[in-house]
This record gives sequence, structure tokens and C-alpha cells, in this order.
Amino acid sequence: MHETDIDLDKRRFLTQTAAVLGTAGVAFAAVPFISYLKPNAGTLEAASPIEVDIAKLEPGQMIRVEWRSQPIWLLKRTEQMLATLEKLEPLLRDPHSDDSIQPENCKNRYRSIKPEIFVAVGICTHLGCSPSYRPEVAPPDLGKRWLGGFFCPCHGSRFDLAGRVYKKVPAPTNLVVPPYRYLTDTRLVIGEEQEEA
Repeated sequence: MHETDIDLDKRRFLTQTAAVLGTAGVAFAAVPFISYLKPNAGTLEAASPIEVDIAKLEPGQMIRVEWRSQPIWLLKRTEQMLATLEKLEPLLRDPHSDDSIQPENCKNRYRSIKPEIFVAVGICTHLGCSPSYRPEVAPPDLGKRWLGGFFCPCHGSRFDLAGRVYKKVPAPTNLVVPPYRYLTDTRLVIGEEQEEA
């Protein structure tokens, strides 16, 4: 066969057809793999923000909800509880929350948008245990300097009532404060940050 006998138009058509069919085949084969990477409905729901009603939350009371498969604490602090926060700062590893995770509008002594309402992820920053809420002052097992807070029974880490970690305990940072915002004075959304005014 001579070079002049080759039908270039036919060759071009067959090459383009093969390329289109090959691309379609690859795309068709990739659909199950791409679908596998998409989160399922349960995962999407678990990651969604949650709404919490705190209207019935009494002073000194803490409730627990779940967000992203994590325990979230909502504590209504009393004036006496808030008064302890400044007194404890010399005993704390990160009293100003410089090395800890919280939304920017919660980077204050109270680690909250409103001083009386504390919202935190209820997981110790050491190895992931869940600390106990210990509001009592100077109990025998925690000592005279204990003014209330959170105690991790797994390895002895201590946190004040703003989730700030004490010095000389295993936990390296303060408790995590998740993003949240207020819808009203008694309803908040966990998983969304407060919009700037």
C-alpha cells in the first residue's frame, strides 16, 4: 500500500471516534469511584449545624448535646463562677487562649460570646477522654485551690470554668470552643460562627 492510498479523513474520523468513546468509558467507569467519595446522608446530617434551646438552663447547670459525633457542653455560669476566672489565671497554662482553638469572638477571659454561657467540646485535649463537670469548690479529692471546673479522670487534667487548662497537667491546650452563634437570647446554633455586625 502506498502512502497515497491511505484515506486521511477516514483515519481522522476513526481516531476521533475512539478518543470520544474512550473518554466516555473512563467517565462512566469513574462515576462509582467519585460517588464513593461523596459523604452519605448520615455524615452530612452529623456535620450540619445544630440548634439548641437554652431557655430552661438554670444558673450553674450544664447540658450536653451532640454535634459531629462529639459531646458539646452548654454551661450557664453564675456570677460567682465568673468571678473565679480572673483569680485562677496564675495557675493556668494558657490563660489568654493564645494557643487554643476557639472562634475569634470567644478569645477572651470567658471564652464565650456572652460571659454567662459557656459552650465547649467536652473532650480532653490530652487523649480524648471526657472530663467531668465539677462545680463544687475545694472538694477533698481536688484540693483547696479548686474553684470549680472540669476534671479529666483518665489522667488528671484540670480545666477551669472557661475550659482553660491548668499548668502541670497532661492536657496541652484549653478545651476547644466550637463555632456558634445566637439566633435569640435563648437559642443558639452550634456549627456556625457569629456574623460580624
